[in-house]
Amino acid sequence: MRNFYALRWRVRYALRGCAATVVATLTLPASAQDFEEAGGAVRVMPEISVSASREGGALDTLSRNVTVISRKEILEQQATAGSLGDLLGKMVPGMAPSSQTLTNSAQKLRGRDVLVLIDGVPTQTNRNVSRDLFNISASNIESIEVVHGGSSTYGGGAAGGIIYINTLKGKAGAPVFETTFGASSSLTEFDDDALGGRIQQKLSGKAAGVDYLISALGEQTGGFFDAHGDRIPPEPSQGGLSDTGTIDLLGKVGYDFGDQRLQLMASYLRAEQDSDFISDPAVDAFPDGTVKARALKGLQLDDQTSRENLIVNLDYSKQNLFGSKVRSQVYYRNYQTRFFPFDARAFSGWGNNLAQSFLDSEVWGGRLTVDTPITPLDSLGARLLWGADVNREKTEQPVSIYDGAAFDASGGRRFVETDAKRTFVPLTTTGSVGVFGQAELTPTDWLILRGGVRHEWVDVSFDDFTTLGGNPIDGGSIDYSETTFNAGAVFMPSDAMELYANYSQSFELPDIGLQLRFAQPGFNVNDSNLSPRITDNYEVGVRGRWGGFHASVAAFYSESDKGRVTVQNFSLVQERTQEKIYGTEASLDYTFTPAAKLGGTFTWIKGEREDPNNPGSDIALNGTRIPPIKLTGFVEYSPYHWWGIRLQALYSGNRNDAFKDNPGAFATRKVHDYTVVDLYNRFAVGPGTLRLGIENLLNNQYYTVYGQLLRNGSNTSHVAARGAMLRASYTFKW
Repeated sequence: MRNFYALRWRVRYALRGCAATVVATLTLPASAQDFEEAGGAVRVMPEISVSASREGGALDTLSRNVTVISRKEILEQQATAGSLGDLLGKMVPGMAPSSQTLTNSAQKLRGRDVLVLIDGVPTQTNRNVSRDLFNISASNIESIEVVHGGSSTYGGGAAGGIIYINTLKGKAGAPVFETTFGASSSLTEFDDDALGGRIQQKLSGKAAGVDYLISALGEQTGGFFDAHGDRIPPEPSQGGLSDTGTIDLLGKVGYDFGDQRLQLMASYLRAEQDSDFISDPAVDAFPDGTVKARALKGLQLDDQTSRENLIVNLDYSKQNLFGSKVRSQVYYRNYQTRFFPFDARAFSGWGNNLAQSFLDSEVWGGRLTVDTPITPLDSLGARLLWGADVNREKTEQPVSIYDGAAFDASGGRRFVETDAKRTFVPLTTTGSVGVFGQAELTPTDWLILRGGVRHEWVDVSFDDFTTLGGNPIDGGSIDYSETTFNAGAVFMPSDAMELYANYSQSFELPDIGLQLRFAQPGFNVNDSNLSPRITDNYEVGVRGRWGGFHASVAAFYSESDKGRVTVQNFSLVQERTQEKIYGTEASLDYTFTPAAKLGGTFTWIKGEREDPNNPGSDIALNGTRIPPIKLTGFVEYSPYHWWGIRLQALYSGNRNDAFKDNPGAFATRKVHDYTVVDLYNRFAVGPGTLRLGIENLLNNQYYTVYGQLLRNGSNTSHVAARGAMLRASYTFKW
């Protein structure tokens, strides 16, 4: 993991004139990772392209904390991480640990939601189902840029920051085939059910100005087992990741002609769970949190938890158009996901039904970014970045209905469909247009100033429908028009240190679908609970490099005049009181020799909202918003050019703030600490590379923060974390 404290500002002059991309040279000595492709020879790390112009990341990277995860680091972490959420939770300061389930609902960045982009295409929908980190496999990712803190760079939804995923890039030259075989197994239960497998085939090359990449991945995860050897059941409210078959396809073709480039990308992922197990309802007879969720065999359900994501993206760029650099993209996305059925017969808003919801979303959009030097102020390094975004989305969330009598008679294991599709959230159309402009000045060699504005127009509409609870609701529409601002400065007293300060605003639409599914007769789309949320974000930080030592520290504060409308105990809670979140995050590493390195991260976050029952007083935000203190650490060593080893640990602390302030409310239970240690080994074997990883090396029996919060309010959600688990892969080129 490299933070931008390592950037050498000697390249800041590249910002002048036509530079639309900040190119920063990393001058760290080679680490153990660099021996992998260098045959043991020390080499200078390659340049990293940091997108200040929305080319491969965010518009406002310099005056805020940014984490970049390289392809090598992704390959390392895959050996000890079960999902992209696991990987990010272990590597990104300020980000909560993962849930080890099929949701990132509690995996916030700085206590707020993040906007996930795949090659610039947003993965968020207007009915936020919190599965944005499960739409592409880590195997098809080239790098990840995480911009910490709220931003309106790409429109709404980035109150906590932006996770920009860059897909694999093709290699120049003759065609190269790369094959990977992988396998995984629990180390606490040696059984066929615990086995998983993965195979990936890639082809890339370039000829006559045309470059191409094709990647096909097939993966089957086995059952997951905790440290005691007991099977971990799927989490009943959001779903699990075990017993899932995945196909992930990626294709790219690009053409360079003169100073222009045209590139077409297509990404398709389909993942379906096929499990025989449910979370045994018998555990609910015990006090909450006193017993773990237990797997019960016998599930009979035709359509289990699944997700399907298709992205088609066309990029065009020109280096010089009347003195400006231009980049544009047009994209299409089709997305479906299905949840596990829920017994909603005890909740009137669900119409006394046993229901399974599924989301269907279709999006068209485009972006234009223009980087124009301001010639009269050329001596100040002045440039203006400006452009526009358009997006049109149609999303609905129907439900399938199941026979309650058959379900009861089977002990909650048999699902007989009685109605394939009934309205839960009606088809909702969201259209948005955003325009932005950002100016940048470099008045001296030691100072960069930035400031910008964005205006967003959004319209949302839906037709007449009847809720699952039987309430007839008239169709309607609502319009939003919001302006957000940002400003930042970077001060460089020496080549070894940078100080920065940043202010930015983020814009979030309310989850309108959440309101529609619980709508009561006389529902009014102009209700205040459907107003957007503007969050003010403040950040100061310092980053530096002194010899082999590199460090970054950031302090942040964000406040919003409105909170979120939420569902608690499967009922709508409309308390939108003021919120404030503050904290600090830090990273450091030290390179002893080209073959030895250690480092770690620190995260501390506090969050409060106004007490709706006692105006003027604050209470702590719940555990799905604010994680406990988090510490990570690692040590890397490469004793030989053919062997590299990494030992890493994650500590998640205690938190009872929300429990003390609001006991009994949703996700306010006490959270206890845990520690997880992982081990990674890389060997050069024959024509390829063998990677071996053990997740939870010490086989610690623990519950993730999410597992301790009991998402559905009962012990069936008290899901234990994975015990010791082995993952192995072998990659070779031909």
